[in-house]
Amino acid sequence: MTTTSVHETREGPVPPVTGTAPGFDDFVAARSRGLLRTAYLLTRDHALAEDLLQTALAKAWFAWRRIDRDPEPYVRRILVTTYSSWWRRRWNDERPTERLPERGAADGTGAADDTHDLWEALGRLPRRMRAVVVLRYFEDLSVGETAALLQCSTGTVKSQTSKALAKLRIDPSLAASDLMDGDRA
Repeated sequence: MTTTSVHETREGPVPPVTGTAPGFDDFVAARSRGLLRTAYLLTRDHALAEDLLQTALAKAWFAWRRIDRDPEPYVRRILVTTYSSWWRRRWNDERPTERLPERGAADGTGAADDTHDLWEALGRLPRRMRAVVVLRYFEDLSVGETAALLQCSTGTVKSQTSKALAKLRIDPSLAASDLMDGDRA
């Protein structure tokens, strides 16, 4: 005889679930690749992106029965909020040292990869601005969709986008590249 436990949530006890919720497996199969891309763009690390997506899907699975309509915005919101909480937690793990780490030696090629420069520049943006840029330009969400996902006003999305693009325009690693020049060539 197997004993089952009851999962506790803020709403109260939830009876044990046998199997998966209807539609969850289909959603995961259809949207995991796109959601993993979003997670990677937020974390800039493949392993962390996989962990972030797995955590978000686990949270979504518990709430799957309460999701009435399209589950993708709900899961994207879980991705962004979980990433934010990880970022705050990870920041507290930094430890000061007496000596700075040694700088790596140049590889001798002399040419920087523009894509790498863009990723580095995105990585230097504050997390909120990075989330707005990722959702607006990489995920191709509208201002309204981005605002709903981040639970802020459309004006906030517009101002964060403007500030992020301004920071990217003056980023030293992008200043010499043709990425920000557009069609001026």
